[in-house]
Amino acid sequence: MTTLRLVLGDQCSEGLSALEGVAPGDVVLMAEVRAECTYVRHHKQKIVLVLSAMRHFSELLRQRGINVDYVKLDDPANTQTLAGEVARAAAAHGASRIVCTHPGEFRVLADMQGWEKATGLPVEIRDDTRFLCSIDRFRAWAGEKKQLRMEYFYREMRRASGLLMEAPDEPAGGQWNFDAENRAALPAGLVPPKPRRFAPDALTREVMELVEREFPDHFGKLQKFGWPVTAAQAGQALEDFIAHRLPRFGDYQDAMAEGEATLFHALVGAALNCGLLRPMEVCRAAEAAWRRGDAPLNAVEGFVRQILGWREYVRGLYWLKMPGYRDTNALEAHRRLPWLYWSGETAMACMAAAIGQTRDLAYAHHIQRLMVTGNFALLAGIEPAEVNDWYMVVYADAYEWVELPNVQGMALHADGGVMASKPYAASGAYINRMSNHCRGCAYDVKRPTGKGACPFNFLYWDFIARHSARFAKNPRMAMPLRTLARMDPQKVAAMRAEAKAFLDALEGGVEPMRAASGRLL
Repeated sequence: MTTLRLVLGDQCSEGLSALEGVAPGDVVLMAEVRAECTYVRHHKQKIVLVLSAMRHFSELLRQRGINVDYVKLDDPANTQTLAGEVARAAAAHGASRIVCTHPGEFRVLADMQGWEKATGLPVEIRDDTRFLCSIDRFRAWAGEKKQLRMEYFYREMRRASGLLMEAPDEPAGGQWNFDAENRAALPAGLVPPKPRRFAPDALTREVMELVEREFPDHFGKLQKFGWPVTAAQAGQALEDFIAHRLPRFGDYQDAMAEGEATLFHALVGAALNCGLLRPMEVCRAAEAAWRRGDAPLNAVEGFVRQILGWREYVRGLYWLKMPGYRDTNALEAHRRLPWLYWSGETAMACMAAAIGQTRDLAYAHHIQRLMVTGNFALLAGIEPAEVNDWYMVVYADAYEWVELPNVQGMALHADGGVMASKPYAASGAYINRMSNHCRGCAYDVKRPTGKGACPFNFLYWDFIARHSARFAKNPRMAMPLRTLARMDPQKVAAMRAEAKAFLDALEGGVEPMRAASGRLL
């Protein structure tokens, strides 16, 4: 009796549930298929990362004595879909059943659920035990709660895991959350250490050539590819972060700076999300650094919260609310995504920096995503579906289970408050406070309207005015609404007129200050 065991591209983990109980005669199927590379036009580095990780993992499985049927993208017999390759492999190997691990995306689960009928074989879809909170456990926690808030979920996860706990209900340091200590701007003269990068080996270079040949028009560049593609490399990347950047991660995790793409961030999300690292090993490594005195508690707690709290929370919320969650548009945003999100050709220094490094590295840290590119999309009223597609395309760590709630709920408030209690809207003042982008920008962050005014300023007040009736019942929006009410009506009208003119010009492919700034990527 032959069991066909499927390993997906984001499941390159030795402890994967689909591999539990693997026996002689079983076959592990790994297939590179065009459908998974193109359902959105993924960044070239994302495709290289996943395919290279798959190829390296398949070799590791073979070294363990496991029979692997590996289908390359350019195999002439490749049907180029997961369903097609599962059916082809099941027939070729005379499989009696198919075993999979629960996928990360709803569309893949829907596909899997049709394989039993398509192949005539029983299909077992096992829980993805690499996560620290199962889908059923999250659903039970959510229960009949009217509002779901990550902070309370995070505390439950801390209690259950024992991470950063001194007693069952006693968090380390006497408090659960040190976020208030983690909002410093990067001081002048402080140069963050560069993260460890991994030179592509022969196998990765082969994949890079394949991607350049097969997907030449996809977003992004490959010249700076340096992602870890094996569990061993991912472990080294984690060790590098713990040793060199974790101690200052907390203080500067919200900071931005010209020419500094990574600052003190970990850059382990891509490895976590394709299975090269396990979340508990990452959290335990950070906790150990604190316990031996190598990193302060505010840094370690802030880092652990992103993984044990936020990462698990967004995954649970995704599966709780799908499939309808993708279609929410509570703020009725319908503008098209401006071309500058793809070209990076903008006089806005913060946007140019975030998009430029995204193109080159397939990476931008969470504040660039939330408070620059996400904030602009929120203020401009861009269609959520287009914004979600952009985030799915451009980042190496993007999978729908993590991308959709962060964009739909946090960045765009399109879910109407399911994810966050208020929109994360901000004017240029926030960007100026947390970065040095504004110093060399063609726009003047101090000007709310008029020639050279920072677009984030007039777009912010247009956004508040546009949704004032909607936000009137939200106590967390009371302060900006009071400020708006005290403003000179003529000033408000001028800002709103400028916002409309600016956005209309962007839709026509013209940004008024761009030509004068010379800021072209």
